[in-house]
Amino acid sequence: MTELVTVDRHGATAIVTLNRPEAMNALSAPLKSQLAQTMDKLEADTDIRVVILTGAGERAFTAGLDLKELGENADGPAIAITTDDPVKSIGRFSGPVIGAINGVAITGGFEIALACDVLIGTPNTRFADTHARVGILPGWGLSQKLTRLLGPSRAKEVSLTGNFISAEQALDWGLINHVVAPDALLDTALQLASDMESCVPETLIAYKALMDDGYAQTFGDGMHLEAKRSGAANSKVDGQAIEARRENIRQRGQKQK
Repeated sequence: MTELVTVDRHGATAIVTLNRPEAMNALSAPLKSQLAQTMDKLEADTDIRVVILTGAGERAFTAGLDLKELGENADGPAIAITTDDPVKSIGRFSGPVIGAINGVAITGGFEIALACDVLIGTPNTRFADTHARVGILPGWGLSQKLTRLLGPSRAKEVSLTGNFISAEQALDWGLINHVVAPDALLDTALQLASDMESCVPETLIAYKALMDDGYAQTFGDGMHLEAKRSGAANSKVDGQAIEARRENIRQRGQKQK
């Protein structure tokens, strides 16, 4: 039986792949459940510090909820997620999650992509929010995240038309960080993951949490939060350890020239 979610380990990085290419990696109930459980297991695995999330095949990251499955549900659409929520599970992973968006990310698939911390795309990457077109409201945060990422006007254009955002437009709007050739997508994501792994492990986690928690507050409250957490954390840092790490950074920079 084919695994719906696969995990490949590369040192401290895990590549998690949505594996239903014949169905454009549509989010069936079993796939959603397996993705949520996989992310929770990786969070509990102290050897894994970074996750790369991608889709199998060349057409889709994920086309969103499995509409065929929903249509066959005799009890109604049952769109609400109450258990094994993949977006919440991605959010519970304390290290960085890099979305390697290999194709279309539509509606629920768009929400899965936005659960990641950093997005990398290819010329095949496209995003669309079709909630309004099919007559449902988002439940995984799309209405709130998109307005904060793109601004209200652009977000409303995207969500109230259902039109696609191309890779070029997504890059221009700051929705994705890089657009690379399809055969370079995972290598680019792995290099970025390697750069993240060069950070002090506990600081990598604490810094991500500080940015996420502060972003959810007002600017003033976020500044107060930073002062509070940095004061508590930095008072425990050993000066000699910092100098040794700076030397490692200098050596790394010399090698990259």
